[in-house]
Amino acid sequence: MDFLKKLGIEGVNAGTSTGQKHLESKEMISSFTPVDGKKIANVSVTTKEQYEEVVTKAEEAFKVWREMPAPQRGEIVRQIGDKLREYKEPLGKLVTYEMGKINQEGLGEVQEMIDICDFAVGLSRQLYGLTMHSERPQHRMYEQWHPMGIVGIISAFNFPVAVWSWNAMLAAVCGDVMIWKGSEKTPLCGVAVQKIVAKVLKENKLPEGIFNLVTGAREVGEWMTKDDRIPLISATGSIRMGKEVAKTVGGRLGRTILELGGNNAIIISEHADIEMAVRATVFGAVGTCGQRCTSTRRLIIHESVYDQVKNRLMSIYENITIGDPLEPDTLVGPLIDEMAVENMQKALKQIAKEGGKVIYGGEVLDEDGHYVRPALAEVKNHYKIVQEETFAPILYLMKYKTVDEALAIQNGVKQGLSSSMFTLNMREAEGFLSAHGSDCGIANINIGTSGAEIGGAFGGEKETGGGRESGSDAWKAYMRRQTNTINWGDTLPLAQGISFDV
Repeated sequence: MDFLKKLGIEGVNAGTSTGQKHLESKEMISSFTPVDGKKIANVSVTTKEQYEEVVTKAEEAFKVWREMPAPQRGEIVRQIGDKLREYKEPLGKLVTYEMGKINQEGLGEVQEMIDICDFAVGLSRQLYGLTMHSERPQHRMYEQWHPMGIVGIISAFNFPVAVWSWNAMLAAVCGDVMIWKGSEKTPLCGVAVQKIVAKVLKENKLPEGIFNLVTGAREVGEWMTKDDRIPLISATGSIRMGKEVAKTVGGRLGRTILELGGNNAIIISEHADIEMAVRATVFGAVGTCGQRCTSTRRLIIHESVYDQVKNRLMSIYENITIGDPLEPDTLVGPLIDEMAVENMQKALKQIAKEGGKVIYGGEVLDEDGHYVRPALAEVKNHYKIVQEETFAPILYLMKYKTVDEALAIQNGVKQGLSSSMFTLNMREAEGFLSAHGSDCGIANINIGTSGAEIGGAFGGEKETGGGRESGSDAWKAYMRRQTNTINWGDTLPLAQGISFDV
């Protein structure tokens, strides 16, 4: 395919890279497209020896990169953003072909990379610290922020390029160097991005080791989490994986940014603009075939508008186009692989076992690829299957009578990523956003749970992990804070008025 050629993807691709140097090994993993199940290409797996070489190069590069003024690092990131603009169309198609999201979403993911580059360029001139008044005369106190070193980035298949950029571009302007392990389900996306970035590094005669790539399964990720040369691990994935990462990295007193599971809900009030709410619900529930961490899983509907919302959803679901995500009229592409299809079918059976009812969809479509029909189910929030995150397009419908009941349902899960309420009632809206309202890291009014902008800090609470990426002051997670006090006088007064004469 032409887009593969433009990105430099070949039959066999090096899965290990230090930016300028690409390393192959004998062990391979194959990338298969969920569009029709066909093999795309092979990618070599990182060996332990290659991993050590990558870490060594990263340590060497950090000594150079941290000494560059932050605005100069920002200039490199600006050029990466421009290079991504140049390759937006082929990279967007690769995201679609290897992951399965529709092409508009694939292009949107690359645009998100471009946007975070622009954000990081501005940030490179705004790594502000504070000044404080000292209690001691002729003393000055202030704080400043320094680079941490190597940042390990472990990303998931559902956003195979954007989540890397959220971390890498911020860390880069902060003066850190990166080692990236993408998902073994979408390895070609990592290879393609690394090749794009390598062009910028080469054009600027920068050393290898600033942006690094490793490829493999769980073992490679464990090398990173156990490595005390990597002070920060940013990991996106399941709650189970995140708990292991937290335990391992915490055991060596390293830092983590964890973006884990979501079980996101939309509350539709009787005061809502129903049509707007339904449109947002559909995009949140079936976009990326339900494989976003911010996908809408639960729909909490006021009893007075429940039937109206349910019937409108049914009519829309009946007309959703499912198929090849590269086709412009397709709204829902495939699930990532056969295991995802099986997990969805198990969840649908469990709904019935617990007393719920699937009222629409859920069928596996009889065609090449991993296609399913998005499902609607009437359930209770306490069902075990509802409490879990099933990475598939299943939307759970439930009723509420009072706002307090709706909030209890919304907050009554272990995950706390994204949430939304549709209402034109100011008191309901403000209550949802108050301290006793949504307990999620993201809380929206009259927009859905998915589609966050890069300007805000992205992340969640509870078992979602508590980390923050992307905008706002998320950059502080990639730096170490230092408090400085300077005595410019000729005496040595002590803090707290302590007298210590020698």
